[in-house]
Amino acid sequence: MSGGGVSGDVAAVEVSGLKRVYAATRGLFGRSGRPIVALDGVDFTIARGEVFGLLGPNGAGKTTTVKVLATLLTPTAGTARVLGFDVVRQTARVRPLINFVFGGERSLYWRLSAWDNLQFFADLYRVPRRVQKRLLPDLLELVGLSDRARDRVETFSKGMKQRLNIARGLVNDPEVLFLDEPTLGLDPVASQDLRSLVSSLRDAQKAVLLTTHYMFEAEQLCDRVAIIDRGRIIALDTPSALKRHAAGLSVLEITAFGVTAGDLEAISALGCVATVSARTIDQRQVVLVQTEDAGQATPLVLEALRGRKVEDVRAREASLEDAYLRLVGGRG
Repeated sequence: MSGGGVSGDVAAVEVSGLKRVYAATRGLFGRSGRPIVALDGVDFTIARGEVFGLLGPNGAGKTTTVKVLATLLTPTAGTARVLGFDVVRQTARVRPLINFVFGGERSLYWRLSAWDNLQFFADLYRVPRRVQKRLLPDLLELVGLSDRARDRVETFSKGMKQRLNIARGLVNDPEVLFLDEPTLGLDPVASQDLRSLVSSLRDAQKAVLLTTHYMFEAEQLCDRVAIIDRGRIIALDTPSALKRHAAGLSVLEITAFGVTAGDLEAISALGCVATVSARTIDQRQVVLVQTEDAGQATPLVLEALRGRKVEDVRAREASLEDAYLRLVGGRG
């Protein structure tokens, strides 16, 4: 579809001073508590043909931002425009031009077939049936579900549901596509296919807003990345420029068993350590330690882990993920 008369020099997305505050209730009788500030003055723009990444810890405001831009949530203050149209006052102009994909298995009717799901959503977007006859097979082939077109979604695996969800997000040929952790639940092959699809959308001058917890995905796909924390944008630049926030740091990757929160606190207290974080992979903990002097830090960190089974220790240069961890204070 075309941009519906939208001027080519209008930004795909413009966000200014965006705020969203939730009233909080607690207790059996819903007593009022302290309001929850999900967005606290967010500003950014996205150009046509740009893949824009929005990264941040859980609860930082990523999904709230996407929901406001997708006209699913009203902001408390500030403005948001999509292709020049205000998402609050001109919702009817915005919706035909956008679509969104949330991670997981939402936005599908499980008792309908894959074909019927796509046809239903295409009808909602008023895509003519004659166009659907060509479009739906193309979308199913794109996401690798041609042979399951007539099967009920309830028989699909988690990854298959998410692939169908991606096809659903493309039924109206959107000018702006919001992808909120779209590779969640996808196997490596399907994830790579999606990344190729995102690149093709950029080539077609579509705008994509991508939220993800996978730093390599953001680094591979995004022209620019904004890091949001506690409802505020704390950094916004190209992936390569953001790496400068970790300039001068080395990273120790320590694979061990039985690492506790107390161990991490002990490592964090070392004077030569900038940040420390950990994640669990196959019952092992991978401890990431950012330091300006790997030679000095290594024996001190290993001493802090004395009594734990350490399987591997290696030092490497800082990456986008390390810059991200430094900016958000080591919180994943």
